[in-house]
Amino acid sequence: MHKAGFVNIVGNPNVGKSTLMNQLVGERISIATFKAQTTRHRIMGIVNTDDMQIVFSDTPGVLKPNYKLQESMLAFSESALKDADVLLYVTDVIENPEKNMDFLEKVKKMTIPVLLIINKIDLSNQQKLSELVDKWHHLLPNSEILPLSASNKFGIDLLLNKIKELLPDSPPYFDKDQLTDKPARFFVSEIIREKILLYYDKEIPYSVEVSVESFKESDERIDIHAVIYVERESQKGIIIGHQGVALKKVGMESRKALERFFGKKIYLETFVKVDKDWRSSQKELNNFGYNPE
Repeated sequence: MHKAGFVNIVGNPNVGKSTLMNQLVGERISIATFKAQTTRHRIMGIVNTDDMQIVFSDTPGVLKPNYKLQESMLAFSESALKDADVLLYVTDVIENPEKNMDFLEKVKKMTIPVLLIINKIDLSNQQKLSELVDKWHHLLPNSEILPLSASNKFGIDLLLNKIKELLPDSPPYFDKDQLTDKPARFFVSEIIREKILLYYDKEIPYSVEVSVESFKESDERIDIHAVIYVERESQKGIIIGHQGVALKKVGMESRKALERFFGKKIYLETFVKVDKDWRSSQKELNNFGYNPE
């Protein structure tokens, strides 16, 4: 009998959802950086064996929206509650369990299996962890609690076995050789965005969107033309940097990461354009793919 199902990963920002997703899928599908709000879309990673297909879905961290982009990100997270066969609610040993009670109340009402993942246990001790487990038992009484450390790969196999037990009997939803539901261009823009998150401070990375204008693949190499959109002229200057040095660095690091990801030579051209207040324009957000329906 074949098992298949959707396993959706939700939780507050910065608890390690993307790192966990990458460990479960075995590929770097979600960007994992130390900055909040790194993941903006729902990203699916697919794990196949002969008798099973797990479709993992990583979602943006749950937060109270301040502008339209964040409203869209919250909609992605909430949509993950509707189509899951198994829900992984990820927290860690640092955050306050009562941080986002509105969202927790929705999770509490769910009838599907909920696995509560307490991540980063390497940063805690046995006594504190026991107290945390008790607190979570009280907040989400119907969930099963699994403490682990995603970055150290501790507890990952145990979690995978648990998920396999809970999956419904079903034929596969995707081709058995498919790794994700996202096209190659999506990962190009995510990798460039990751480098921007790493190299620029303050609000700059959150004002940035990357659009891949062309992606041409031959046997030898892939030619990519990408546009980095910012909201203001001043941000454009910061992204480019003095004599183009900053943009050159982002381009070089992105190219290296893309060559690792695709296993091919990459020719990458990047341009910076201003798209005023794109984060607050529903039309622009739709163009960038932020429509969770």
